[in-house]
Amino acid sequence: MTRICKHRVRVKTRQYGFGAWLNVFRVFTLTPILALLALLAANVACAAVISPAGEEGESKERFVELDAQDWQEVFFDSGTGDWQERWALDGLKAKLTNSDEGMNFHAGPVYKENASHAVLWTKESFTGDLKIEYEYTRTDEATRAVNILYIQATGDEKQGLARDISEWADQRTEPAMRVYWGQMHTYHISYAAFGGKFIDEGYDYIRARRYRPDVLPRKNGPIFQPDYQRTGLFATGVPHQVTVIKQGDDLFMQISNAEKEYLCHWKTGDQPPIIEGHIGLRHMYTRSCLLYTSPS
Repeated sequence: MTRICKHRVRVKTRQYGFGAWLNVFRVFTLTPILALLALLAANVACAAVISPAGEEGESKERFVELDAQDWQEVFFDSGTGDWQERWALDGLKAKLTNSDEGMNFHAGPVYKENASHAVLWTKESFTGDLKIEYEYTRTDEATRAVNILYIQATGDEKQGLARDISEWADQRTEPAMRVYWGQMHTYHISYAAFGGKFIDEGYDYIRARRYRPDVLPRKNGPIFQPDYQRTGLFATGVPHQVTVIKQGDDLFMQISNAEKEYLCHWKTGDQPPIIEGHIGLRHMYTRSCLLYTSPS
């Protein structure tokens, strides 16, 4: 089922203890006047108080305020139809299937092989402030490598690349990380992430970056602070509802499961803003998940 509209749409939900859970991937934007009012409100500083639930205090209040705004739905995917209608794929070894449960997304099987990376992109590009909602259930048993959400990616025109990344998808059939941080402008959020070395069973992290291919030497960054570690989230087989809000220089990710909510908050104002582009879901080699599990 596919829906595009200019007003907020109610969809089928289920209850897991922390609000209503959605069985779809949705993207929302704000009308220009609402975006301006929200940006003015963002001038109030948010105190950083990191707890076992992530951010609290003014950061939590700010997220609740932004989440409650009159967002307009501009992208809808139930995950049960043909994924190729709404999405494009980087990576020849990736596997994607749709069923009544949702979308099964598997990267390639070979650790440290660039050809086994996979990135799933929206065919549509989005402009302005965004709210992104989806349900993620990890299906791998990996102890290394990461998942990444790319928010509004565009090509680096100084390198002769088209701003619309879909125009040079043929250069990303082997989706090495350097192609992305070295050639795209985008926000990057790593989650369900374990890094390149195994530390211990309880370690994971959530980290945000802004790719700067226009700055030499090109690097995988810069990194926004803070890092969030040992979140207690993303156990294999456990559904998690993910909500991401990009509003002005605020970037939020909230993750909820049956037992807890966890909020991350980064300020992005020390880097040039990201204002348009495609949304992407990256699985590094060996990683897999089920997206948009349907209600039981």
